Amino acid sequence: MSQYTAPLDDIRFILNEVLDAPTQFARLGHADATPDVIDAVLEEAARFSASVLAPLNAVGDQQGCHHDPATGEVTTPDGFKAAYAQYVEGGWPGLTAAPEHGGQGLPHLVGTLVSEMINSANLAWGNFPLLSHGAVEALRQHGEDWQREVFLKPLLEGSWTGTMCLTEPHCGTDLGLLRTRAEPVDDGAYSITGTKIFITAGEHDFTDNIIHLVLAKLPDAPPGAKGISLFVAPKFKVSRDGIVGERNAVRCGSIEHKMGIKGSATCVMNFDGAQGYLVGEKHGGLKAMFTMMNSARLGVGLQGLGLSERAYQNALRYSRERLQSRALTGPKFPEKPADPIIVHPDVRRMLLSVKALTEGSRMLAMHAGSLLDEAAHASDPAARERAETLVGFLTPISKACQTEWGIENTYNALQCFGGHGYIAEHGMEQLARDARITTLYEGTTGIQAMDLIGRKTASSQGAGLKLFLADVEAFCATLAGDDELADDVATLRARCAEWGELTTGVLGRAAGNPDELGAAAWDYLFYSGYVVLAYWWLRAAVAARDSSRPAAFKEAKRETARFYFARILPRTLAHAAAIRAGAGSLMALEADHFGA
Repeated sequence: MSQYTAPLDDIRFILNEVLDAPTQFARLGHADATPDVIDAVLEEAARFSASVLAPLNAVGDQQGCHHDPATGEVTTPDGFKAAYAQYVEGGWPGLTAAPEHGGQGLPHLVGTLVSEMINSANLAWGNFPLLSHGAVEALRQHGEDWQREVFLKPLLEGSWTGTMCLTEPHCGTDLGLLRTRAEPVDDGAYSITGTKIFITAGEHDFTDNIIHLVLAKLPDAPPGAKGISLFVAPKFKVSRDGIVGERNAVRCGSIEHKMGIKGSATCVMNFDGAQGYLVGEKHGGLKAMFTMMNSARLGVGLQGLGLSERAYQNALRYSRERLQSRALTGPKFPEKPADPIIVHPDVRRMLLSVKALTEGSRMLAMHAGSLLDEAAHASDPAARERAETLVGFLTPISKACQTEWGIENTYNALQCFGGHGYIAEHGMEQLARDARITTLYEGTTGIQAMDLIGRKTASSQGAGLKLFLADVEAFCATLAGDDELADDVATLRARCAEWGELTTGVLGRAAGNPDELGAAAWDYLFYSGYVVLAYWWLRAAVAARDSSRPAAFKEAKRETARFYFARILPRTLAHAAAIRAGAGSLMALEADHFGA
Protein backbone atom coordinates (compact mmCIF):
# COMPACT_ATOMS: atom_id res chain seq x y z
CA MET A 1 0.00 0.00 0.00
CA SER A 2 1.41 3.36 -1.05
CA GLN A 3 1.75 5.88 1.77
CA TYR A 4 2.37 9.62 1.94
CA THR A 5 3.52 12.12 4.55
CA ALA A 6 4.08 15.74 3.57
CA PRO A 7 7.84 16.60 3.59
CA LEU A 8 7.39 19.57 5.91
CA ASP A 9 10.99 19.59 7.14
CA ASP A 10 12.35 20.06 3.64
CA ILE A 11 9.64 22.56 2.74
CA ARG A 12 10.40 24.67 5.81
CA PHE A 13 14.14 24.51 5.15
CA ILE A 14 13.73 25.84 1.60
CA LEU A 15 11.07 28.36 2.60
CA ASN A 16 12.93 29.88 5.53
CA GLU A 17 16.62 29.18 4.99
CA VAL A 18 17.19 28.87 1.25
CA LEU A 19 14.66 31.44 -0.03
CA ASP A 20 14.20 33.51 3.14
CA ALA A 21 10.53 33.77 2.21
CA PRO A 22 9.40 35.54 5.41
CA THR A 23 11.52 38.55 4.45
CA GLN A 24 10.07 38.59 0.94
CA PHE A 25 6.50 38.28 2.25
CA ALA A 26 6.99 41.28 4.56
CA ARG A 27 8.63 43.34 1.80
CA LEU A 28 5.77 42.63 -0.62
CA GLY A 29 3.11 43.69 1.88
CA HIS A 30 1.76 40.27 2.87
CA ALA A 31 1.08 41.39 6.42
CA ASP A 32 -1.01 38.31 7.21
CA ALA A 33 1.62 35.87 5.94
CA THR A 34 3.48 35.62 9.23
CA PRO A 35 5.60 32.53 9.98
CA ASP A 36 2.97 31.28 12.44
CA VAL A 37 0.15 31.63 9.90
CA ILE A 38 2.13 30.00 7.09
CA ASP A 39 3.15 27.13 9.35
CA ALA A 40 -0.47 26.55 10.37
CA VAL A 41 -1.55 26.52 6.70
CA LEU A 42 1.16 24.00 5.84
CA GLU A 43 0.28 21.76 8.78
CA GLU A 44 -3.41 21.72 7.81
CA ALA A 45 -2.61 21.11 4.15
CA ALA A 46 -0.38 18.22 5.19
CA ARG A 47 -3.16 16.76 7.33
CA PHE A 48 -5.81 17.10 4.62
CA SER A 49 -3.56 15.62 1.94
CA ALA A 50 -2.37 12.66 4.00
CA SER A 51 -5.58 11.74 5.80
CA VAL A 52 -8.31 12.68 3.29
CA LEU A 53 -6.83 12.59 -0.22
CA ALA A 54 -4.08 9.97 -0.05
CA PRO A 55 -6.38 7.09 0.98
CA LEU A 56 -8.56 7.83 -2.08
CA ASN A 57 -5.70 7.57 -4.56
CA ALA A 58 -6.03 3.83 -5.15
CA VAL A 59 -9.85 4.10 -5.04
CA GLY A 60 -9.81 6.55 -7.93
CA ASP A 61 -7.50 4.31 -9.93
CA GLN A 62 -9.62 1.21 -9.34
CA GLN A 63 -13.06 2.76 -9.92
CA GLY A 64 -12.39 5.54 -12.41
CA CYS A 65 -15.10 7.98 -13.46
CA HIS A 66 -18.38 6.92 -15.03
CA HIS A 67 -20.22 8.67 -17.86
CA ASP A 68 -23.96 8.38 -18.47
CA PRO A 69 -24.50 8.67 -22.26
CA ALA A 70 -28.17 9.48 -21.78
CA THR A 71 -27.62 12.57 -19.64
CA GLY A 72 -23.98 13.42 -20.27
CA GLU A 73 -23.38 13.46 -16.51
CA VAL A 74 -20.13 12.14 -14.96
CA THR A 75 -19.91 10.41 -11.58
CA THR A 76 -16.58 10.55 -9.78
CA PRO A 77 -15.07 7.73 -7.65
CA ASP A 78 -16.29 7.02 -4.12
CA GLY A 79 -15.14 9.68 -1.67
CA PHE A 80 -13.98 12.21 -4.27
CA LYS A 81 -17.02 14.49 -3.98
CA ALA A 82 -16.96 14.42 -0.17
CA ALA A 83 -13.24 15.26 -0.20
CA TYR A 84 -13.96 18.25 -2.44
CA ALA A 85 -16.62 19.44 0.02
CA GLN A 86 -13.97 19.38 2.76
CA TYR A 87 -11.57 21.22 0.46
CA VAL A 88 -14.14 23.98 -0.08
CA GLU A 89 -15.06 24.11 3.61
CA GLY A 90 -11.39 24.62 4.42
CA GLY A 91 -11.21 27.67 2.14
CA TRP A 92 -8.52 26.19 -0.09
CA PRO A 93 -9.84 27.29 -3.54
CA GLY A 94 -9.22 30.99 -2.85
CA LEU A 95 -6.01 30.60 -0.83
CA THR A 96 -3.83 32.90 -2.95
CA ALA A 97 -6.46 35.00 -4.74
CA ALA A 98 -6.92 38.69 -4.04
CA PRO A 99 -9.31 39.56 -1.17
CA GLU A 100 -11.26 41.94 -3.40
CA HIS A 101 -12.33 38.94 -5.46
CA GLY A 102 -13.12 36.77 -2.43
CA GLY A 103 -9.70 35.21 -1.93
CA GLN A 104 -7.48 35.03 1.12
CA GLY A 105 -4.55 36.90 -0.40
CA LEU A 106 -1.76 34.59 0.73
CA PRO A 107 1.43 34.43 -1.38
CA HIS A 108 1.58 32.31 -4.55
CA LEU A 109 4.51 30.50 -2.98
CA VAL A 110 2.22 29.11 -0.28
CA GLY A 111 -0.18 27.89 -2.97
CA THR A 112 2.74 26.15 -4.67
CA LEU A 113 3.44 24.16 -1.51
CA VAL A 114 -0.19 23.19 -1.01
CA SER A 115 -0.43 22.08 -4.64
CA GLU A 116 2.61 19.84 -4.29
CA MET A 117 1.05 18.09 -1.29
CA ILE A 118 -2.26 17.56 -3.12
CA ASN A 119 -0.48 16.13 -6.16
CA SER A 120 1.53 13.72 -4.01
CA ALA A 121 -1.57 12.57 -2.20
CA ASN A 122 -3.96 12.18 -5.13
CA LEU A 123 -3.02 13.52 -8.55
CA ALA A 124 -6.31 12.52 -10.21
CA TRP A 125 -8.40 14.31 -7.59
CA GLY A 126 -6.14 17.36 -7.77
CA ASN A 127 -6.98 17.77 -11.45
CA PHE A 128 -10.55 18.85 -10.64
CA PRO A 129 -9.67 22.15 -8.91
CA LEU A 130 -6.41 22.63 -10.87
CA LEU A 131 -7.75 24.46 -13.92
CA SER A 132 -10.03 26.73 -11.93
CA HIS A 133 -6.93 28.78 -11.17
CA GLY A 134 -6.23 29.32 -14.87
CA ALA A 135 -9.84 30.30 -15.46
CA VAL A 136 -9.67 32.78 -12.59
CA GLU A 137 -6.49 34.36 -13.93
CA ALA A 138 -7.89 34.65 -17.47
CA LEU A 139 -11.07 36.31 -16.23
CA ARG A 140 -9.22 38.53 -13.78
CA GLN A 141 -6.73 39.80 -16.34
CA HIS A 142 -8.85 39.85 -19.50
CA GLY A 143 -12.53 39.80 -18.50
CA GLU A 144 -14.98 42.67 -18.26
CA ASP A 145 -15.94 44.09 -14.88
CA TRP A 146 -19.25 42.23 -14.84
CA GLN A 147 -17.50 38.95 -15.68
CA ARG A 148 -15.11 39.37 -12.78
CA GLU A 149 -18.00 40.23 -10.51
CA VAL A 150 -20.19 37.30 -11.59
CA PHE A 151 -17.70 34.49 -12.08
CA LEU A 152 -14.72 35.03 -9.76
CA LYS A 153 -16.43 34.74 -6.38
CA PRO A 154 -18.08 31.32 -6.95
CA LEU A 155 -14.89 30.03 -8.59
CA LEU A 156 -12.78 31.18 -5.65
CA GLU A 157 -15.16 29.87 -3.01
CA GLY A 158 -15.24 26.55 -4.90
CA SER A 159 -18.98 26.38 -5.54
CA TRP A 160 -18.12 26.42 -9.26
CA THR A 161 -15.07 25.01 -11.06
CA GLY A 162 -13.41 26.06 -14.30
CA THR A 163 -11.99 24.39 -17.40
CA MET A 164 -9.79 25.21 -20.38
CA CYS A 165 -11.36 24.07 -23.68
CA LEU A 166 -8.59 24.35 -26.25
CA THR A 167 -7.84 21.06 -28.01
CA GLU A 168 -9.96 19.67 -30.86
CA PRO A 169 -9.86 16.21 -32.50
CA HIS A 170 -7.81 17.50 -35.45
CA CYS A 171 -6.08 20.34 -33.65
CA GLY A 172 -3.69 20.17 -30.72
CA THR A 173 -0.68 22.46 -30.65
CA ASP A 174 -1.53 24.16 -33.96
CA LEU A 175 -4.50 26.22 -32.84
CA GLY A 176 -4.60 27.95 -36.20
CA LEU A 177 -6.51 24.86 -37.40
CA LEU A 178 -9.26 25.38 -34.83
CA ARG A 179 -12.82 24.87 -36.14
CA THR A 180 -15.06 25.82 -33.20
CA ARG A 181 -17.18 28.82 -34.20
CA ALA A 182 -18.79 31.64 -32.25
CA GLU A 183 -21.67 33.52 -33.88
CA PRO A 184 -22.85 36.83 -32.36
CA VAL A 185 -26.48 36.99 -31.23
CA ASP A 186 -28.76 39.95 -30.53
CA ASP A 187 -28.21 40.24 -26.77
CA GLY A 188 -24.44 40.70 -27.04
CA ALA A 189 -23.70 37.06 -26.30
CA TYR A 190 -22.41 34.45 -28.74
CA SER A 191 -23.58 31.05 -29.94
CA ILE A 192 -20.68 28.59 -29.72
CA THR A 193 -20.58 25.39 -31.79
CA GLY A 194 -17.82 22.80 -31.95
CA THR A 195 -16.17 19.86 -30.23
CA LYS A 196 -13.32 19.97 -27.74
CA ILE A 197 -11.37 16.93 -26.52
CA PHE A 198 -9.10 16.06 -23.59
CA ILE A 199 -10.96 18.52 -21.35
CA THR A 200 -9.89 17.91 -17.77
CA ALA A 201 -12.84 18.09 -15.34
CA GLY A 202 -15.14 19.07 -18.20
CA GLU A 203 -17.98 17.31 -16.39
CA HIS A 204 -18.26 16.00 -12.82
CA ASP A 205 -20.49 15.86 -9.76
CA PHE A 206 -18.49 18.15 -7.45
CA THR A 207 -20.30 21.42 -8.14
CA ASP A 208 -23.58 22.72 -9.55
CA ASN A 209 -21.96 24.75 -12.31
CA ILE A 210 -18.80 24.44 -14.43
CA ILE A 211 -17.33 27.48 -16.17
CA HIS A 212 -15.79 26.62 -19.53
CA LEU A 213 -13.19 28.93 -21.06
CA VAL A 214 -13.46 28.15 -24.77
CA LEU A 215 -11.29 29.10 -27.74
CA ALA A 216 -13.32 29.73 -30.91
CA LYS A 217 -13.29 31.79 -34.09
CA LEU A 218 -15.66 34.60 -35.02
CA PRO A 219 -17.14 34.80 -38.55
CA ASP A 220 -14.76 37.62 -39.50
CA ALA A 221 -11.68 36.02 -37.91
CA PRO A 222 -8.40 36.34 -39.80
CA PRO A 223 -6.75 33.02 -40.68
CA GLY A 224 -4.43 31.20 -38.32
CA ALA A 225 -3.85 31.59 -34.59
CA LYS A 226 -4.31 35.36 -34.77
CA GLY A 227 -8.00 34.78 -35.45
CA ILE A 228 -8.72 33.04 -32.14
CA SER A 229 -11.04 34.56 -29.52
CA LEU A 230 -11.77 33.44 -25.95
CA PHE A 231 -15.28 32.92 -24.57
CA VAL A 232 -16.77 31.94 -21.23
CA ALA A 233 -19.60 29.39 -21.56
CA PRO A 234 -21.04 28.00 -18.30
CA LYS A 235 -22.68 24.58 -17.96
CA PHE A 236 -25.74 26.46 -16.70
CA LYS A 237 -26.37 29.84 -18.25
CA VAL A 238 -25.41 32.85 -16.14
CA SER A 239 -26.82 36.31 -16.83
CA ARG A 240 -24.83 39.52 -16.56
CA ASP A 241 -26.36 40.14 -13.14
CA GLY A 242 -25.28 36.72 -11.89
CA ILE A 243 -28.59 34.86 -12.07
CA VAL A 244 -28.14 31.19 -12.94
CA GLY A 245 -30.60 30.00 -15.53
CA GLU A 246 -31.33 26.94 -17.65
CA ARG A 247 -28.95 24.25 -18.85
CA ASN A 248 -26.64 25.54 -21.55
CA ALA A 249 -26.13 23.69 -24.83
CA VAL A 250 -22.83 22.17 -23.76
CA ARG A 251 -22.59 18.51 -22.88
CA CYS A 252 -20.04 15.79 -22.19
CA GLY A 253 -20.21 13.32 -25.08
CA SER A 254 -17.85 10.76 -23.55
CA ILE A 255 -14.86 10.35 -21.24
CA GLU A 256 -11.50 8.88 -22.17
CA HIS A 257 -10.24 5.51 -20.95
CA LYS A 258 -6.67 6.19 -20.00
CA MET A 259 -3.34 4.68 -18.96
CA GLY A 260 -3.39 6.61 -15.67
CA ILE A 261 -5.14 9.36 -13.67
CA LYS A 262 -8.27 7.24 -14.00
CA GLY A 263 -10.03 9.12 -11.23
CA SER A 264 -9.81 12.32 -13.30
CA ALA A 265 -12.59 12.95 -15.83
CA THR A 266 -11.03 13.62 -19.24
CA CYS A 267 -13.97 14.68 -21.38
CA VAL A 268 -15.12 15.19 -24.94
CA MET A 269 -17.21 18.37 -24.76
CA ASN A 270 -19.80 19.17 -27.41
CA PHE A 271 -20.91 22.80 -27.80
CA ASP A 272 -24.14 22.93 -29.81
CA GLY A 273 -25.02 26.60 -29.99
CA ALA A 274 -24.00 27.15 -26.37
CA GLN A 275 -24.42 30.65 -24.96
CA GLY A 276 -21.08 32.31 -24.28
CA TYR A 277 -19.57 35.73 -23.69
CA LEU A 278 -16.43 37.17 -25.23
CA VAL A 279 -13.50 37.47 -22.82
CA GLY A 280 -11.04 40.18 -23.80
CA GLU A 281 -10.71 41.56 -27.29
CA LYS A 282 -12.02 39.99 -30.48
CA HIS A 283 -9.30 37.84 -32.05
CA GLY A 284 -7.26 38.38 -28.88
CA GLY A 285 -7.74 34.93 -27.41
CA LEU A 286 -4.12 33.87 -27.83
CA LYS A 287 -2.96 36.29 -25.13
CA ALA A 288 -5.66 35.13 -22.74
CA MET A 289 -4.87 31.51 -23.59
CA PHE A 290 -1.24 31.95 -22.54
CA THR A 291 -2.43 33.41 -19.24
CA MET A 292 -4.27 30.14 -18.59
CA MET A 293 -1.56 27.96 -20.13
CA ASN A 294 1.38 29.37 -18.17
CA SER A 295 -0.52 28.90 -14.92
CA ALA A 296 -1.39 25.34 -15.88
CA ARG A 297 2.16 24.52 -16.99
CA LEU A 298 3.62 25.46 -13.63
CA GLY A 299 0.82 23.45 -12.02
CA VAL A 300 1.63 20.36 -14.09
CA GLY A 301 5.30 20.71 -13.17
CA LEU A 302 4.17 20.43 -9.56
CA GLN A 303 2.41 17.19 -10.47
CA GLY A 304 5.72 15.67 -11.54
CA LEU A 305 7.27 16.87 -8.30
CA GLY A 306 4.41 15.51 -6.20
CA LEU A 307 4.59 12.05 -7.74
CA SER A 308 8.38 12.01 -7.33
CA GLU A 309 8.06 12.76 -3.61
CA ARG A 310 5.52 10.02 -2.95
CA ALA A 311 7.49 7.50 -5.01
CA TYR A 312 10.66 8.35 -3.08
CA GLN A 313 9.04 7.96 0.32
CA ASN A 314 7.74 4.51 -0.50
CA ALA A 315 10.93 3.31 -2.19
CA LEU A 316 12.98 4.50 0.80
CA ARG A 317 10.72 2.72 3.26
CA TYR A 318 10.84 -0.52 1.26
CA SER A 319 14.61 -0.33 0.79
CA ARG A 320 15.10 -0.08 4.54
CA GLU A 321 12.80 -3.04 5.22
CA ARG A 322 13.47 -5.49 2.37
CA LEU A 323 16.20 -8.02 3.20
CA GLN A 324 18.18 -9.34 0.24
CA SER A 325 21.81 -10.57 0.07
CA ARG A 326 24.76 -9.13 1.96
CA ALA A 327 26.63 -5.88 1.43
CA LEU A 328 29.67 -6.25 -0.83
CA THR A 329 31.90 -5.12 2.03
CA GLY A 330 30.46 -7.69 4.46
CA PRO A 331 27.31 -8.03 6.56
CA LYS A 332 25.94 -4.79 7.95
CA PHE A 333 23.22 -6.50 10.01
CA PRO A 334 24.78 -9.84 11.00
CA GLU A 335 21.91 -10.63 13.35
CA LYS A 336 19.55 -10.73 10.35
CA PRO A 337 19.41 -13.40 7.61
CA ALA A 338 20.33 -10.72 5.02
CA ASP A 339 20.99 -7.01 4.81
CA PRO A 340 18.33 -4.47 3.80
CA ILE A 341 18.72 -3.58 0.15
CA ILE A 342 19.62 0.03 0.95
CA VAL A 343 23.20 -1.18 1.55
CA HIS A 344 23.63 -2.06 -2.15
CA PRO A 345 25.25 0.58 -4.41
CA ASP A 346 22.71 0.24 -7.24
CA VAL A 347 19.76 0.77 -4.90
CA ARG A 348 21.54 3.78 -3.45
CA ARG A 349 22.13 5.10 -6.98
CA MET A 350 18.41 4.99 -7.66
CA LEU A 351 17.37 6.42 -4.30
CA LEU A 352 19.90 9.25 -4.41
CA SER A 353 18.96 10.09 -8.00
CA VAL A 354 15.31 10.37 -7.00
CA LYS A 355 16.15 12.33 -3.86
CA ALA A 356 18.44 14.79 -5.68
CA LEU A 357 16.03 15.44 -8.54
CA THR A 358 12.99 15.67 -6.24
CA GLU A 359 14.46 18.05 -3.69
CA GLY A 360 16.10 20.06 -6.46
CA SER A 361 12.77 20.29 -8.29
CA ARG A 362 11.15 21.54 -5.11
CA MET A 363 13.63 24.42 -4.91
CA LEU A 364 13.00 25.26 -8.58
CA ALA A 365 9.22 25.15 -8.11
CA MET A 366 9.34 27.28 -4.98
CA HIS A 367 11.58 29.81 -6.72
CA ALA A 368 8.97 30.08 -9.49
CA GLY A 369 6.28 30.65 -6.87
CA SER A 370 8.33 33.41 -5.25
CA LEU A 371 8.83 35.06 -8.66
CA LEU A 372 5.06 35.07 -9.22
CA ASP A 373 4.70 36.94 -5.93
CA GLU A 374 7.41 39.40 -6.96
CA ALA A 375 5.77 39.98 -10.36
CA ALA A 376 2.38 40.62 -8.74
CA HIS A 377 3.32 42.70 -5.71
CA ALA A 378 6.75 44.33 -6.01
CA SER A 379 6.53 48.12 -5.60
CA ASP A 380 9.17 48.76 -8.26
CA PRO A 381 7.89 48.29 -11.85
CA ALA A 382 11.37 47.23 -12.96
CA ALA A 383 11.41 44.50 -10.30
CA ARG A 384 8.00 43.28 -11.46
CA GLU A 385 9.15 43.17 -15.07
CA ARG A 386 12.34 41.35 -14.12
CA ALA A 387 10.38 38.72 -12.19
CA GLU A 388 7.92 38.26 -15.07
CA THR A 389 10.76 37.73 -17.54
CA LEU A 390 12.55 35.29 -15.27
CA VAL A 391 9.49 33.20 -14.40
CA GLY A 392 8.53 33.14 -18.07
CA PHE A 393 11.97 31.77 -18.90
CA LEU A 394 11.80 29.16 -16.12
CA THR A 395 8.24 27.99 -16.89
CA PRO A 396 9.09 25.59 -19.77
CA ILE A 397 12.07 24.29 -17.78
CA SER A 398 9.89 23.72 -14.72
CA LYS A 399 7.07 22.06 -16.62
CA ALA A 400 9.17 19.81 -18.82
CA CYS A 401 12.02 18.85 -16.52
CA GLN A 402 9.94 18.27 -13.40
CA THR A 403 7.55 16.01 -15.32
CA GLU A 404 10.24 14.11 -17.24
CA TRP A 405 12.12 13.66 -13.97
CA GLY A 406 8.82 12.56 -12.46
CA ILE A 407 8.75 9.66 -14.93
CA GLU A 408 12.39 8.83 -14.24
CA ASN A 409 11.84 9.06 -10.49
CA THR A 410 8.70 6.93 -10.34
CA TYR A 411 10.35 4.27 -12.50
CA ASN A 412 13.53 4.26 -10.39
CA ALA A 413 11.46 4.07 -7.23
CA LEU A 414 9.44 1.19 -8.68
CA GLN A 415 12.70 -0.55 -9.63
CA CYS A 416 13.76 -0.53 -5.97
CA PHE A 417 10.83 -2.88 -5.31
CA GLY A 418 11.91 -5.35 -7.98
CA GLY A 419 9.01 -7.49 -9.15
CA HIS A 420 6.93 -6.31 -6.20
CA GLY A 421 6.85 -2.85 -7.77
CA TYR A 422 5.14 -4.19 -10.88
CA ILE A 423 2.11 -5.55 -9.06
CA ALA A 424 -0.67 -3.32 -7.77
CA GLU A 425 -0.29 -4.19 -4.08
CA HIS A 426 2.36 -1.57 -3.32
CA GLY A 427 0.84 1.22 -5.43
CA MET A 428 4.07 1.96 -7.29
CA GLU A 429 2.79 0.97 -10.72
CA GLN A 430 -0.05 3.49 -10.35
CA LEU A 431 2.43 6.28 -9.67
CA ALA A 432 4.41 5.30 -12.76
CA ARG A 433 1.26 5.23 -14.91
CA ASP A 434 -0.05 8.49 -13.52
CA ALA A 435 3.28 10.22 -14.17
CA ARG A 436 3.21 9.47 -17.88
CA ILE A 437 0.51 12.02 -18.73
CA THR A 438 2.34 14.93 -17.13
CA THR A 439 4.83 15.19 -20.01
CA LEU A 440 1.96 15.30 -22.51
CA TYR A 441 -0.80 17.62 -21.40
CA GLU A 442 -0.51 21.41 -21.22
CA GLY A 443 2.16 21.19 -23.89
CA THR A 444 4.40 18.18 -24.52
CA THR A 445 8.06 18.20 -23.59
CA GLY A 446 8.90 18.97 -27.21
CA ILE A 447 6.61 22.00 -27.13
CA GLN A 448 8.26 23.22 -23.91
CA ALA A 449 11.67 22.76 -25.51
CA MET A 450 10.69 24.85 -28.52
CA ASP A 451 9.11 27.47 -26.24
CA LEU A 452 12.36 27.75 -24.28
CA ILE A 453 14.76 27.98 -27.20
CA GLY A 454 12.39 29.86 -29.49
CA ARG A 455 10.07 32.31 -27.72
CA LYS A 456 11.99 32.52 -24.43
CA THR A 457 15.52 32.72 -25.86
CA ALA A 458 15.80 33.44 -29.58
CA SER A 459 12.86 35.87 -29.80
CA SER A 460 13.81 37.72 -26.60
CA GLN A 461 17.57 37.88 -27.26
CA GLY A 462 18.10 35.64 -24.25
CA ALA A 463 16.59 38.09 -21.76
CA GLY A 464 15.57 35.45 -19.21
CA LEU A 465 18.81 33.50 -19.55
CA LYS A 466 20.86 36.63 -18.94
CA LEU A 467 18.89 37.39 -15.77
CA PHE A 468 19.33 33.87 -14.45
CA LEU A 469 23.05 33.78 -15.21
CA ALA A 470 23.44 37.12 -13.44
CA ASP A 471 21.77 35.68 -10.33
CA VAL A 472 24.07 32.65 -10.43
CA GLU A 473 27.19 34.78 -10.77
CA ALA A 474 26.09 37.09 -7.97
CA PHE A 475 25.66 34.12 -5.65
CA CYS A 476 28.96 32.52 -6.68
CA ALA A 477 30.69 35.82 -5.95
CA THR A 478 29.55 35.59 -2.32
CA LEU A 479 31.50 32.33 -2.03
CA ALA A 480 34.86 33.78 -3.03
CA GLY A 481 37.57 32.20 -0.88
CA ASP A 482 35.28 29.38 0.27
CA ASP A 483 37.63 26.40 0.01
CA GLU A 484 35.01 23.82 0.94
CA LEU A 485 32.77 24.68 -2.02
CA ALA A 486 35.39 26.00 -4.44
CA ASP A 487 35.20 22.99 -6.77
CA ASP A 488 31.41 23.15 -7.04
CA VAL A 489 31.49 26.90 -7.62
CA ALA A 490 34.03 26.44 -10.40
CA THR A 491 31.97 23.65 -11.96
CA LEU A 492 28.77 25.71 -11.89
CA ARG A 493 30.52 28.70 -13.41
CA ALA A 494 31.93 26.51 -16.18
CA ARG A 495 28.52 25.05 -17.00
CA CYS A 496 26.98 28.53 -17.07
CA ALA A 497 29.68 29.77 -19.42
CA GLU A 498 29.09 26.75 -21.65
CA TRP A 499 25.33 27.41 -21.51
CA GLY A 500 25.94 30.84 -22.96
CA GLU A 501 28.29 29.46 -25.62
CA LEU A 502 25.80 26.78 -26.64
CA THR A 503 23.05 29.38 -26.90
CA THR A 504 25.14 31.64 -29.11
CA GLY A 505 26.14 28.70 -31.30
CA VAL A 506 22.59 27.43 -31.84
CA LEU A 507 21.20 30.87 -32.60
CA GLY A 508 24.03 31.54 -35.00
CA ARG A 509 23.44 28.30 -36.91
CA ALA A 510 19.68 28.86 -36.89
CA ALA A 511 20.13 32.13 -38.77
CA GLY A 512 21.15 30.06 -41.77
CA ASN A 513 19.02 26.99 -41.09
CA PRO A 514 15.85 27.25 -38.94
CA ASP A 515 15.91 23.47 -38.34
CA GLU A 516 18.87 24.06 -36.01
CA LEU A 517 16.51 25.41 -33.33
CA GLY A 518 14.32 22.33 -33.40
CA ALA A 519 17.31 19.99 -33.57
CA ALA A 520 18.86 21.50 -30.45
CA ALA A 521 15.67 22.19 -28.48
CA TRP A 522 15.28 18.98 -26.46
CA ASP A 523 18.92 18.77 -25.39
CA TYR A 524 19.03 22.51 -24.75
CA LEU A 525 16.03 22.18 -22.44
CA PHE A 526 17.64 19.49 -20.31
CA TYR A 527 21.05 21.13 -20.31
CA SER A 528 19.26 24.19 -18.91
CA GLY A 529 17.35 22.17 -16.33
CA TYR A 530 20.41 20.42 -14.94
CA VAL A 531 22.34 23.68 -14.62
CA VAL A 532 19.39 25.36 -12.89
CA LEU A 533 19.25 22.56 -10.34
CA ALA A 534 23.01 22.76 -9.80
CA TYR A 535 22.55 26.39 -8.77
CA TRP A 536 19.87 25.45 -6.27
CA TRP A 537 21.84 22.54 -4.87
CA LEU A 538 24.79 24.85 -4.29
CA ARG A 539 22.49 27.25 -2.48
CA ALA A 540 21.05 24.38 -0.43
CA ALA A 541 24.54 23.24 0.56
CA VAL A 542 25.40 26.72 1.79
CA ALA A 543 22.11 27.09 3.65
CA ALA A 544 22.51 23.66 5.29
CA ARG A 545 26.03 24.47 6.45
CA ASP A 546 24.80 27.65 8.12
CA SER A 547 21.63 26.08 9.52
CA SER A 548 20.84 25.26 13.13
CA ARG A 549 18.98 22.11 12.07
CA PRO A 550 19.97 18.64 13.32
CA ALA A 551 23.33 17.34 12.11
CA ALA A 552 21.71 14.45 10.21
CA PHE A 553 19.54 16.83 8.17
CA LYS A 554 22.50 19.06 7.30
CA GLU A 555 24.69 16.10 6.37
CA ALA A 556 21.96 14.71 4.12
CA LYS A 557 21.72 18.03 2.27
CA ARG A 558 25.46 18.38 1.81
CA GLU A 559 25.92 14.78 0.65
CA THR A 560 22.97 14.95 -1.74
CA ALA A 561 24.41 18.14 -3.22
CA ARG A 562 27.75 16.37 -3.60
CA PHE A 563 26.03 13.44 -5.32
CA TYR A 564 24.20 15.81 -7.67
CA PHE A 565 27.38 17.54 -8.80
CA ALA A 566 29.27 14.25 -9.14
CA ARG A 567 26.67 12.02 -10.82
CA ILE A 568 23.71 14.04 -12.16
CA LEU A 569 25.21 17.28 -13.46
CA PRO A 570 27.59 15.39 -15.82
CA ARG A 571 24.52 14.52 -17.90
CA THR A 572 25.05 17.98 -19.38
CA LEU A 573 28.12 16.64 -21.22
CA ALA A 574 25.98 14.40 -23.42
CA HIS A 575 23.40 17.14 -23.99
CA ALA A 576 26.12 19.61 -24.98
CA ALA A 577 27.58 17.13 -27.47
CA ALA A 578 24.15 16.57 -29.03
CA ILE A 579 23.52 20.31 -29.30
CA ARG A 580 26.86 20.84 -31.04
CA ALA A 581 26.12 17.98 -33.45
CA GLY A 582 23.61 20.20 -35.22
CA ALA A 583 20.65 19.34 -37.41
CA GLY A 584 22.43 17.36 -40.12
CA SER A 585 22.09 13.84 -38.73
CA LEU A 586 18.46 14.47 -37.72
CA MET A 587 17.20 15.87 -41.00
CA ALA A 588 19.22 13.94 -43.60
CA LEU A 589 17.09 10.78 -43.75
CA GLU A 590 14.20 11.01 -46.21
CA ALA A 591 10.77 10.38 -44.66
CA ASP A 592 10.17 7.43 -47.00
CA HIS A 593 13.39 5.80 -45.83
CA PHE A 594 12.42 5.42 -42.16
CA GLY A 595 10.89 2.02 -42.93
CA ALA A 596 7.56 0.42 -43.69
